[in-house]
Amino acid sequence: MSSLIPERPIVISPSLANTIGLEESVLLHVLNDICSLTNGDSRQGYLWFSISKADLERNMPFWDVGELQRISKSLKDKGVILIESPPLQQGERLSFAMNETVNSTEALERASTTTRTTEQAVGQRSSGANLLAKNWHPPDDLLQLLELNHNISRDFALQQREDFLIYWQDRQQVSHSWPSKFRQHVLKQWRFHQSRVAEVETRQVQSNALNSSWHPSQDALDILHRADVNPDFITDAIPEFVLYWRERGEAHSTWNSKFIAHIRRQWAIYTKTMELDYEPREIAANWQPSEDVYDILRLANIDIAFARGLVAEFVLFWRDTQQIQRSWNTKFLQHAKYQWATRHQMGQHYAGQQVTDRSAQSERKTTFEHLTDRSWAQNLVEGS
Repeated sequence: MSSLIPERPIVISPSLANTIGLEESVLLHVLNDICSLTNGDSRQGYLWFSISKADLERNMPFWDVGELQRISKSLKDKGVILIESPPLQQGERLSFAMNETVNSTEALERASTTTRTTEQAVGQRSSGANLLAKNWHPPDDLLQLLELNHNISRDFALQQREDFLIYWQDRQQVSHSWPSKFRQHVLKQWRFHQSRVAEVETRQVQSNALNSSWHPSQDALDILHRADVNPDFITDAIPEFVLYWRERGEAHSTWNSKFIAHIRRQWAIYTKTMELDYEPREIAANWQPSEDVYDILRLANIDIAFARGLVAEFVLFWRDTQQIQRSWNTKFLQHAKYQWATRHQMGQHYAGQQVTDRSAQSERKTTFEHLTDRSWAQNLVEGS
C-alpha cells in the first residue's frame, strides 16, 4: 500500500455506483463490510445488523450525521436495504438488513464469511473475464434496480434478454461483467422505446388538430337537426368555431362533441332572444341590441367592441328602408356575424354566401348591399 494512503481504502463497484448513485454505493459497501465481519440476527427471513452512530462516523468521517441519514434513507427508498431503527439524528444506532431473504443455513454461512465482493451486491462476480453462457439470466438484484432507478419494468428488461444473448454469443467476446453490459443494453432499448412512444403521441396530437377545412360529421349534424336547431344557424356557426379553436392551437379527439355543445348553448340563448322580441316593428332611432345578443356574440367569440361599432350604421340603414321586423336583435345578430366572418376572410364558409373568385366589383360592395345580398337565417327572421 502506498504511503499516501494512511488506511485501508473503501473499494466500490463502478457499475453499482452508476446504478444506485455514488454516495449510496459508498455507504452500501461499508455496510456490506460490516455484514461480513459480524454475526447478524436472522428474523422474518432477513439477516439484521446493528451499528452505532459513532462507528458510522468513524468509518465515514467525510459525512456528518445528517448526510448519513439522508443517504441511508435513499438506500431504503430504492429498496436496497431495510431499516427498523429511528433516524440517526434521533437515535444512536442504525439497525438494517440487506433487502434479500435468507434461510437459516444461508444466514450461518453468510455470518461466517469474511470476504464478499461488491459485485455480488448486484449479482455480479469479478473472478475474471468469461464468455456469455447460453443459459445466462440477469440477476434479480439488477432487475430490481432497473425498476427502482429507471422505472423499467421487469417484463420489459426480460424481453431484451434473448436479443442480448444472440448478439454477444455470435461475437464470442468475453467480459468481466455481463450484468453491467445487460444493463446498458436494456437502457438503450428503453430509450428507443420511449422515443417511439413519444413519436406516436406527437402524430396523434397532430392528427387531432383542427384544420381550416374542418366540418362537423353527419352524425353531429343529425343530432342537432333532431334537436330542432335551424340548419342555417348551424352552418353560420362553423367558421366561428373553427377560427376560435385554431387560434388557440389546441388538439382534441372530440371536436364533434365540442361543436354540438357549442351549438346547443348558442341556440338556447338565440331562441330565448327571439321569444323576448317577437312583435314586428320599425327600428327606433335610439335602438340598441339587448344584452342577450352580446351574450350570443361572446359565445361565438366575436369581439364585443367590434359589434358595438356596427350599431349606428345598422340603425341608419334600416330606418331609411322603413321596413318592419319581428326581431331587430336577430337581424343585428346575423349582420354582426356576417361582418365578423368577412373581416377574418372566412365568409366563404357561410353556406355558399360568397364565391371563391371575387371580382373587383363585388369587393367594392357596400355594407348595405351585403345586407340585401342574402337574408341571413331567412326562415327564422320571416317566421317561415
